[in-house]
Amino acid sequence: MKTFSSIQQLLATLSREQRLLSELFEKRKLLSFNYDYALELVDFDADKITALTDYSVVRQNGNNLELDDLYLQFFEQVMEVNEEINASYINEHIQSIKQNIIYYLQENDEGRKYGYLKQVKHALRKIGVIALRNVVDLNRNVDNTFKNEPNYKIKKTKLEHLDDKRSTIYALIEHTDKLVSGEEEQTFFKVAADEELNRIIIILKLQLNECRHNLIDIQKQIIEYLNRIKHQSGIIEKLRQIKYLKDQFELRSKSDIKDILNANTAVIFEPNPTYPLNIPLEQLQVDNDALDIIRKVAKRMRSNVKSNQPLAEGISDEYLETQVQEEVQINLDEVKNGFLASGHNLFDFICNYDFGREVSFDECITIYCQMVSQYDMLFKITEAYNSKDDVEYAMIYPK
Repeated sequence: MKTFSSIQQLLATLSREQRLLSELFEKRKLLSFNYDYALELVDFDADKITALTDYSVVRQNGNNLELDDLYLQFFEQVMEVNEEINASYINEHIQSIKQNIIYYLQENDEGRKYGYLKQVKHALRKIGVIALRNVVDLNRNVDNTFKNEPNYKIKKTKLEHLDDKRSTIYALIEHTDKLVSGEEEQTFFKVAADEELNRIIIILKLQLNECRHNLIDIQKQIIEYLNRIKHQSGIIEKLRQIKYLKDQFELRSKSDIKDILNANTAVIFEPNPTYPLNIPLEQLQVDNDALDIIRKVAKRMRSNVKSNQPLAEGISDEYLETQVQEEVQINLDEVKNGFLASGHNLFDFICNYDFGREVSFDECITIYCQMVSQYDMLFKITEAYNSKDDVEYAMIYPK
């Protein structure tokens, strides 16, 4: 097994293969992580996976890969997603504090004494952080166990085990509080007390106090969950007994279920009310979708009634008679050709033109405007103007 020679090499390796490591961490709870999929994440460079296994970052089991326990635990603790509650860390730091206090009191060299004091401060800081993290993990595990564990017996056993861990954490917190209060090591905390140590102790006491309150809430939550499990398991057991009697056709004879149901006035046992809705005949006659709806209802109700379309009355002969209506259309192209062959101005020519029917003065004005807009390239439009019946028009002649 290879070991990293420097921090730089470690960080460079983790950074280079961060895509694969991220996938392994996200899927750490899966039973298998296929080697072929991992090979795809490293751009099909098998040497990269080999390097990770050589440095024990990744472990290979057959055709599956998984993160090594050391790195998995590190990532979970840093990301604060660790589900394992390990109260032994607190106990280890308590023992480390006691040992370093002994070394401090027995040491005469000031430099080495400061080193032991520094170790005590470091352990005190770690205890507060570890205690808070264990309390958070404990609370999360309690909720997850109650909500996600399908087996009632296993759920009850897990909650009882978590309650034991809660008691252990609470006892270690009390032990730590007595230790930093000077009840066990009075000489050390009087001799070695400085501003930094006092500040660390104050912060630690606040953290321990917060942990106590949270552990009390967790204890109440566990008791409530255990009571719910007991109640639910009792209901399930009763349902099993009822089902057994029903399967044996002995439910009425060996139980009082009939009397209980008769005495129960819950709404669920009431018959469903019906509210008939009569559709107006006028709507059925007008609405085109009404017939389709009636057919669907009749098919669903398995009705044998067949709906027949009513026959309409015969159409009157008056509607079948052919009627012709003639309308004389004005051909502007013919009017244009006649105007180009004449020598009159356009407006007078239109007013005197024979259209085959009577044309009003307003229609003549309309025809005049249409002629100018469509055939202006063939006309000579002058700057002279004339008027007729209070209508002023330009004098236009053929080119």
